[in-house]
Amino acid sequence: MACEETRTATSPHIRTPHIRTPEARTAEADTRTQPATRVWTMRLLVLAIVLTALNLRPAITSLGALLEEVRDGLGMSGTLAGLLTSVPPLCFAVFGVMAPRLARRFGPGAVVCAGMVAITAGLLLRPYVGSTAGFLAASALALMGIAVSNVLMPVIVKRWFPDRVGSMTGLYSMALALGTASAAAVTVPMTDVLGGSWQTGLAVWAAVAALAVLPWIPFVRDRGAAPAVSARETHARVEAPRLRITRSRTAWALAVYFGLQATGAYITMGWMAQIFRDAGVHAGTAGLLLAVTMVMGVPLAFVIPRLATRLPHQGPIVLALGACGLVGYAGLYLAPVSGAWAWALLLGVSNCSFPLALTMVGMRARSSAGVAQLSGFAQSTGYLISIPGPLLVGVLYQHSGGWGLPIALMAGLMIPQMAVGVLAGRDRTVEEEAAR
Repeated sequence: MACEETRTATSPHIRTPHIRTPEARTAEADTRTQPATRVWTMRLLVLAIVLTALNLRPAITSLGALLEEVRDGLGMSGTLAGLLTSVPPLCFAVFGVMAPRLARRFGPGAVVCAGMVAITAGLLLRPYVGSTAGFLAASALALMGIAVSNVLMPVIVKRWFPDRVGSMTGLYSMALALGTASAAAVTVPMTDVLGGSWQTGLAVWAAVAALAVLPWIPFVRDRGAAPAVSARETHARVEAPRLRITRSRTAWALAVYFGLQATGAYITMGWMAQIFRDAGVHAGTAGLLLAVTMVMGVPLAFVIPRLATRLPHQGPIVLALGACGLVGYAGLYLAPVSGAWAWALLLGVSNCSFPLALTMVGMRARSSAGVAQLSGFAQSTGYLISIPGPLLVGVLYQHSGGWGLPIALMAGLMIPQMAVGVLAGRDRTVEEEAAR
């Protein structure tokens, strides 16, 4: 009997029922739901990135479309209105420096969310403050939000999508170009539809910015690198020592490249339509040519970053974009009317140096902390470099009485842009150079 009981207890054919504790059932449920949660988190983050990118330029281009009405409404002098073209890069340079430090303290998601709130508040307040000083202060508030978001977008892409830097940078750059072109093209007709008030035409863009706040709210308290990264790894990254970024030749090359491409972009946005008009092109056609130049960034901003991440050296893309710019400027000088559409297209291609620069920021650093420092340094230094460009073009145009010298300046700046772009495109990281 005892032997039979022993055989029964030890028989391999009889399995003891598996009793799951409540803790085990909870862990199993969490394991099943984690992939689904991560998928929705990533989708929400993609939506947040796209909505943010759409709101990083309408504060500038919507004002340009209604600048004459704003000047009349506020009694703004021509000199002060001219200085407005240099306010955006100045704010980007000053406030962009703060972004990496704020991201280390509060997390990049929280800082970008706050940036979207600042853009919303600035765009809502500036049409109704009733004075030039108040208008400039509210504009600076919106530009501060744009500045920190500019710097932190490459950081977020590197942190959450390390294996898709090219495609995500392309998506972000494409949305940014779409927002830029849309605000320039839609603001005036939308103002007419809403009753003709320039205050309403400017304030309506605050509603678009408010939409971009919502998807960032779940990421406000998240200071980690990604859902799959442990708390210990996150703490190590947050507390990582700062790089001596100024020791890196690549960082300096990227900063100068960023500054020169920004110079070309702001000169194009501010003066290209006037160049065509002075050559005899109808005002409406000149505006359309400028819109074509800006719209070129929508498809190419998605293609160029994807191509850049597949190449070990981004120098060939830098040279190709620079060559398009040189041919475009030569055409503006030699045949501004007969080849106007071709020159607008070529300059639109050349202006896609911006998404390339953003992509190289993500590729020239190993970690998200390194990307944050490099992005802050390159963009802040770059925007400082870009401030004099549009003003200098205006001075040369006024004193020479024509566009020969300004166009020569634009073409001349393209040469050093190509040179430093080749240096920035080399396959190396700022951590390697800063440690030497």
